[in-house]
Amino acid sequence: MTDGFVRGPGDGERVSPAMTLKVGDKNSQAWSMFEVVDIGPGFDVGAHLHRNAEELFYVLEGQLDLLAFEPRVRTPGHWQGWESRTGATVARGGPGSMMYVPRGCPHAFANPGPGPARMIFLVSPSGHEHYQRELAELVASAAGPLDAAIAELRARHDIEQLTPQVMPGRP
Repeated sequence: MTDGFVRGPGDGERVSPAMTLKVGDKNSQAWSMFEVVDIGPGFDVGAHLHRNAEELFYVLEGQLDLLAFEPRVRTPGHWQGWESRTGATVARGGPGSMMYVPRGCPHAFANPGPGPARMIFLVSPSGHEHYQRELAELVASAAGPLDAAIAELRARHDIEQLTPQVMPGRP
């Protein structure tokens, strides 16, 4: 039998400036867990889906606009206006709010501001940390537009992007 472990606040492997890996594929085949400490106002991950992964998001601080449903119509622009066949719309979640995303379900989150947000983020199966590391390296090393490089990275990591990602301060 393998022992477990405890990670304290701030402990873990930094995979991007705002994201710390708490548990990953070195420890678990079932999931990867991240603490995201600075989701800045205006950040929008864009609507996307994963064919082979499911996710959980838990808001610790601030507010996030949350989407986890198949819309009546997938419009290419802003997902914030999407509505499901049952009438569900985007929810605004504060501390204690949780979003579950099954495999193949379009989902997104964005920080409407005015301040930063923090969350815990789990992905099953494990391994999503490889995408997060590669994305952070790509963003840190590039000076110009990254659309083509990010699209290729996402395709390799089971991410079908449905609407654009918005990273304030990036072209």
